[in-house]
Amino acid sequence: VQLVESGGGLVQPGGSLRLSCAASGFMFSNHAMDWLRQTPGTEREWVAFITSGGGSTNYADSVKGRFTITRDNAKNTVYLEMNTLKPEDTGVYYCQTYYGGSTIRGRGTQVTVSS
Repeated sequence: VQLVESGGGLVQPGGSLRLSCAASGFMFSNHAMDWLRQTPGTEREWVAFITSGGGSTNYADSVKGRFTITRDNAKNTVYLEMNTLKPEDTGVYYCQTYYGGSTIRGRGTQVTVSS
């Protein structure tokens, strides 16, 4: 069971990025997925959620209206489209799911919003 995030980078305030999370080793289409983020010295923060079929999503208030979570079950991939980025969006972004009673999380991808 593995999750691998990609797509992070350095972007100016107001810019956009699209993160991807590729899943393997389990039946991806049966599992809801989350995106979380963490900055040094802070606790990990939940960002977004999507149901297994993609029909329902939910967002943290801090990103609502700017971020969009989607998934492609044929590609075993979940995405996070991030627009109107702010410096406070800087952090390591992780995708996460629950499998076999355990939390599965990738290694993360760094997003830095700075001019």
